[in-house]
Amino acid sequence: MIIFGTKGYLYQLAVLTMVCGWCGNPAAHTLRKRVTKFTLFFVPLFPFSTKYATQCTFCGGERQIPQEEADRLLAQAAAGQDGNAYGQAPQPGVTPPGQNPYQR
Repeated sequence: MIIFGTKGYLYQLAVLTMVCGWCGNPAAHTLRKRVTKFTLFFVPLFPFSTKYATQCTFCGGERQIPQEEADRLLAQAAAGQDGNAYGQAPQPGVTPPGQNPYQR
């Protein structure tokens, strides 16, 4: 007896601020990657489906996007990751992410 099937994996790649196509609000959108893998005896062997989507955190509307657009949005998120997307200087007293404010 051979046991086979599929298993889905969902990866959150980035959180972006965009204008939603469903509700029209400027809100945070999560960029997600959904990978479906073929399994044999409950061991995932290889992916056979990869899809990208953005989901609005305000209304929950989801839109499938091609891989090229997902790569572009991911590069855009990496460029604006320092929090200074508009060229503003960091505010005094604000600790950058990943640093302990009590450690020198």
